[in-house]
Amino acid sequence: MTRSRKNQSPPDFVGRPVWAEISLSALIGNLRAIRDYVNPASEKRKAPRKVLSIVKGNAYGHGGPQVAKILEKAGSDWFGVASAGEGIEVRKAGVRTPILVLGGFWPGEEKNLLQHNLTPAIHRCEQLLAFEAAAAKLRKKNVPVQLKIDTGMNRLGIMPKDADCFARQLAKCKHLNLAGTFTHLASSEVLTETELGHQTQQQLDRFYSTVERLRTLGADPGILHIANSAAIAARPETWADMVRPGAILYGYHPGFDPPERRTEFEKKLPLRPVMSLRARLMSVRCIAAGEAVGYDATWIAQRPSRIAVVSAGYADGVHRSLGNRGALYVRGHAAPIIGIVSMDVVMLDVTDVPDAAIGDVATLYGTEGSHVYPANVVARSIGTVTSDLISGVSQRVPRFYLS
Repeated sequence: MTRSRKNQSPPDFVGRPVWAEISLSALIGNLRAIRDYVNPASEKRKAPRKVLSIVKGNAYGHGGPQVAKILEKAGSDWFGVASAGEGIEVRKAGVRTPILVLGGFWPGEEKNLLQHNLTPAIHRCEQLLAFEAAAAKLRKKNVPVQLKIDTGMNRLGIMPKDADCFARQLAKCKHLNLAGTFTHLASSEVLTETELGHQTQQQLDRFYSTVERLRTLGADPGILHIANSAAIAARPETWADMVRPGAILYGYHPGFDPPERRTEFEKKLPLRPVMSLRARLMSVRCIAAGEAVGYDATWIAQRPSRIAVVSAGYADGVHRSLGNRGALYVRGHAAPIIGIVSMDVVMLDVTDVPDAAIGDVATLYGTEGSHVYPANVVARSIGTVTSDLISGVSQRVPRFYLS
């Protein structure tokens, strides 16, 4: 649901009061900030670097098709999804911009990729001939594919030693066009003078030597892209022809090693949180000291207390590990989460929140007026990453796209 928002009042809707607000201005602003950052005025290039916006995982919980449609209008050059199914959903939203299926395809999916104009990542040599056969059967010509090279992640991609095999197979494919070549960095956020800190340079060396081998064998690698979120912020040498922002597109820098480098990059590339996850207080009651709250009595009141029940639980996106250690913000005050997080509700200690009442809005992360409650701080408090937290917002939570 997209609507303008002239004030800070919550969206008015009928139904269970838990929702996510998606700030269009923050989303578009982050895309533009990233594009400007990787295209500094001091650098002279024949063509500006492109941006492939990662919208996999339902756009990190923000709504994949909706986010892609917004970013297409804002000028995103490509989109990245994990699977053909995700790509088809984005196409159904009317998006016509190129879509890279980062996870490639399973046998039998070739027809869906071709019919919906989705570009698969090729990560095994034998996939080329299978996709070529499908393209020939449907009489498709000049069908784009991209090659993923495994330079050290040891996850997906052809090994550098398989470049010859790939080039030979590609030469047999009369219906396919190699539109791009890419790799994925394993530790781009590690900036220390350690073995792990030097892994990125090792991956770059393997990538470019493999690209040169492909060229020698007569295969034009197409557009080159390497940089994920951390590399975009911290490693200009990885920017190549296109960059692939994920978490930073949604307002959050990844954690860096050493940790203090995060502040440096937050200043160089300022971002705004895109999602705010909110719910309302559905009950407020007083309990005596010594009374327990929630499953297994893991929290016991040490004083007379006011306990609020919030209409959101772990099935909505309140991470279960926040029990007895997280907080939601009510009336600008941090209200501790008490007891075990339930599937549909969470309990708060609102004893120190003046006038907390049924119907008040509680914010887990995002913005509230001039206050910012960053999701990455919440994620760090439970030992996980921001993308784990925000992509966990479930489908039953309505999203409101606010300009």
